[in-house]
Amino acid sequence: MASSLSNTGRILALIGGIIIILSGVLNLLGVAVEFFRVVEFLPLFGGTLRALVQIILGVICIAGSRYISTLTWAIILLILGIIAGNLGGTLVLIGAILGLISTTYKHPRK
Repeated sequence: MASSLSNTGRILALIGGIIIILSGVLNLLGVAVEFFRVVEFLPLFGGTLRALVQIILGVICIAGSRYISTLTWAIILLILGIIAGNLGGTLVLIGAILGLISTTYKHPRK
């Protein structure tokens, strides 16, 4: 069960990272796209800086998605999902929660 949770979390974090990068590139090009409006911390930055931060967060989420079954990366992706917001950040957040569950899940002894 733990491996299926970590695989699902890895896929969600990967898709979320791709969406975050696409959103950042579109913001950099001047196209305002809101996939899913939630409370986010990135409106503190303006225009180009916000787009660059989104692209960097997306790259980190994609790179960290393969290590989501480790506790450290699950916590890092959890924080990045909260910071990124929107649909991509929400997917990264859910993937990180699944990664945390898979790291703390113990198989029952028979």
